[in-house]
Amino acid sequence: MSAIQDTPPTVNPFAPYSAQNTAKPAADDIQDRFLKLLVTQMKNQDPLNPLDNAQVTTQLAQISTVNGIEKLNATISAMASGITAGQSLQAAGMIGKDVLVPGSALRLSGGSGVFGVDLAQAADKVKITISDSAGHVVQVMDLDGRTAGPLTLTWDGKTTDGTSAVDGEYNISVEALRADQKIEAQTLSRGTVQGVSQGKDGVGLNVGTLGTMGLADLRQIY
Repeated sequence: MSAIQDTPPTVNPFAPYSAQNTAKPAADDIQDRFLKLLVTQMKNQDPLNPLDNAQVTTQLAQISTVNGIEKLNATISAMASGITAGQSLQAAGMIGKDVLVPGSALRLSGGSGVFGVDLAQAADKVKITISDSAGHVVQVMDLDGRTAGPLTLTWDGKTTDGTSAVDGEYNISVEALRADQKIEAQTLSRGTVQGVSQGKDGVGLNVGTLGTMGLADLRQIY
């Protein structure tokens, strides 16, 4: 009398691709869906007209490319997050420091005011005009032979007639020439970094009345 043996359950070679795993990353989810479609296509292919090997290879190469792009995007996102965190730490270390940033405001305090200009090219002549809040010119500074880049300047508070201007807020403008050709020049205001914020545009520095500036706006740090 022969012994009765339990028949092992039939193994479905396609079972791993039929189960869903919602915890998988996006790249793995795309790959699983592709394999499901490919397996289904192979199971239902015409025996007399099977899938071409070159076609299968091409499809596998395509999903491999998509999977690689997804992983690359994830890596870049992680790197961007690390750079942003590093910028925040760097910016926090500038709280309390004086900086030069783009602006036309000049504050005269104690008979002295610090400001700057940023020249796109070397200039033969630089003319700086200082005006009061009413727009009246109180002083004109003429400079010769300045190199390109940011330049820190100081106003001693003297007006064009030799008197001392009262402390307060003034405005500055600049004109620069090179071989009688006007070149790009920008005025810089001095302020103190009072705080750091993180927004959608990156790290922002609170420079008091001068507003919020980005790290790229800094021309000089004291």
